[in-house]
Parts: sequence; structure tokens; C-alpha cells
Amino acid sequence: MGEEINDNLINTGNGSADRTTVEDNGEPAASDVKYYTLEEIREHNLSNDTWLIIKEKVYDVTGFLEEHPGGEEVLLEQAGGDATESFEDVGHSIDAREMLEQFYVGELHMDDRKKETPKVVPVSNSEESSSWTTCLILAVAAVVVGVMYRFYMFEQKSS
Repeated sequence: MGEEINDNLINTGNGSADRTTVEDNGEPAASDVKYYTLEEIREHNLSNDTWLIIKEKVYDVTGFLEEHPGGEEVLLEQAGGDATESFEDVGHSIDAREMLEQFYVGELHMDDRKKETPKVVPVSNSEESSSWTTCLILAVAAVVVGVMYRFYMFEQKSS
């Protein structure tokens, strides 16, 4: 009905791809997004050419190395790779997240994105299992107490 999303990937000479999208209203998206493969991003791991992946977006932070409050070493350790976990662990401010957008160069190619696997939680009826175990323990305890009582009474009678 004209509300389709068109994900045409057009390869360019440098191995990256441009993406043309059609928004819900049928109009073209405002900007073209470049996609980069992990291999391409890994090449940008030098102090004069530093790219990072954060939440599947690619950022060229080369110009920010000297300004980074945590020091340039922190960024260089993550250069050319996925820095999402480190970025989130530090707890960057909203301002820092907004500032990140000025270094945006594209997105991680669809083929290199991690497939999110749903976490499988084993289903067990722990309530039933727990009550059954509790009853068994109580029954064994009662038998042990009964045997000890009989033994004690038997000892008392024979004395």
C-alpha cells in the first residue's frame, strides 16, 4: 500500500554500501546511510585514523582523541572495533551521547551485526519440585527422630 520499506544496497567502489530508504509515508529518507563491514572498520585503528562501533553505528573519533576526558588511550584501545560495552559501562552523559553524533560516519553492515538470540529460560515447575523435596526431607527427618526415640526408649528400659 505504498508503506513499504525499500532497503536497496548499492555497492560503491570502496566496499561500503549506500542505503536508500523509503519512510512510512512513502517519501525518501532524509539522508543516505553508508554501511561498513567489520573488516573495513578494523583498518581504522590508528591514532591518526580512529573509528569505533557503538550500538551498530560507526564513528570516526580521530578529531576527538585529544579532547576525550578519559584520555586518548581509552579510545585507542577500542579503535577499529565494537566499543558498545565499554561506552555503556562508563555511563556517558546525555551530552556525551549527543556529542557522539557529530562523529557519525555510517552503520555496521547488516551481515556483521550480532544476531540477538532470545534468552532461553528453562521452564521448570520449581514450586512443585520444591514442595515435593520439602515433604521428602520432612518424612526422612520424622523417620530419623522416630528411630532415635525408639532407640533411646529401648536403652532406658534395659537399664
